[in-house]
Amino acid sequence: MSQSSDYEIIIIGAGALGLAVARALANAGKGSVLVVEKEEIYGRGISSRNSEVIHSGIYYPPNSLKAIYCTSGREKLYAYCKEKNIWHNQCTKLVLAQENQINELEQLYKNGLKNGVPDLKMIEKGELLKLEPNIKGESALFVGCT
Repeated sequence: MSQSSDYEIIIIGAGALGLAVARALANAGKGSVLVVEKEEIYGRGISSRNSEVIHSGIYYPPNSLKAIYCTSGREKLYAYCKEKNIWHNQCTKLVLAQENQINELEQLYKNGLKNGVPDLKMIEKGELLKLEPNIKGESALFVGCT
C-alpha cells in the first residue's frame, strides 16, 4: 500500500519535547505538521523516564540560559496548566546540608534569589527539627516552587 502526503514539517518522536515543538509550530502557523512515533503509544520512550519535576531554577548560574529558561519555563508551565485546567502538584522541597555543606547551600539560595525564584527561605536546625523531628541536617533551603 502506498500513501503520499505533503507536510512542511515532520517531527520525529512523540515524547514531551516532540509534542511540545509540534504544538508550538502548528499554533504559530508555520505549516502543516506531522508527528511520527515508533512506539505504539506516545511518550513511551525517554519521556516516560523523566523525573516529572518542574525545576525551580536554584541550581544554575545567574543569567545563564539554563537559569533563564528554567525560571521562565516554570512560570509558563504552571500558567498553562492553570489555563487548561490540567492537574499538577506544585510541591515544595527542602535541600538539606550538613555543617560542611552550608556554604554550598547558601550559594544555592543566592543563585535562586538572583534568578528570581520565589518562596525561598534558609532554615536553621531548630526550625528544621520542628518540621521533621527525625531529619538529619544542620540547615536547609526551603524551595516553595518546585
